[in-house]
Amino acid sequence: MRIGILETGRNREHLTERHGTYVDMFSALLRAVEPSLKLTPYAVLYDKWPASIDECDAWLLTGSRHTAFDRLPWMVRLEEFLRQMMAARKPIIGICFGHQILAQAMGGKVERAQNGWGLGPHRYTIKEAPKWMEANAGTVCLNAVHQDQVTVLPEDAKVIASSPFCPNAILTYGDHALTFQAHPEFTPEFLAELLDALEASGIPGHAIAGARASLKNANHRVESILAAQWIVSFLTRTSCLNSRTAGACR
Repeated sequence: MRIGILETGRNREHLTERHGTYVDMFSALLRAVEPSLKLTPYAVLYDKWPASIDECDAWLLTGSRHTAFDRLPWMVRLEEFLRQMMAARKPIIGICFGHQILAQAMGGKVERAQNGWGLGPHRYTIKEAPKWMEANAGTVCLNAVHQDQVTVLPEDAKVIASSPFCPNAILTYGDHALTFQAHPEFTPEFLAELLDALEASGIPGHAIAGARASLKNANHRVESILAAQWIVSFLTRTSCLNSRTAGACR
């Protein structure tokens, strides 16, 4: 399966030197579950676009330092691209900003969270476990870095997991789109260094301190591989359902 990664943001240079790009992070995460995956990046934030929605088998939207409601020209174009993909039922995975802009493109609303920054490991309760969520312990703990949230759901969106801090944390749209507010691709080591950069940029110290404390708490063990298993299972099942051999789906 070829996954097109729509880059909506780039990592800080000093963190890229130590931890790789966002594309590297997703490659490491997803190939740990399915080594045969082929990942092709498209830097849409720099107007580098696929020729068509059919250029890849599935699509993944990365996180970004931009906000979905900035409405920059490339974001407007991205929303139209996403609506085309959704109409064609192309498999889509959205992460953080990707989670938000897909919701916005489909008629939902994204706003600054009234409860402030969500930083560090967050535990989400699974509200509904679809068939592709084979390994389901009832909750999942993932690293989060966000100030914005999806506050109004699009008509076709369903909440799969939530927390008191982030009610719309994991969403699905039918059987062809799955999005996460959190970052399964962020390792604890990367997040620890990112927190230093965020603190230097002026994010409130109490939010940074809370995230650092959570990273050290053994009860907040990040379950990124579990999320990766869900993503691969979802994409495999969706691709199968959308193929002429749908009878082979489990």
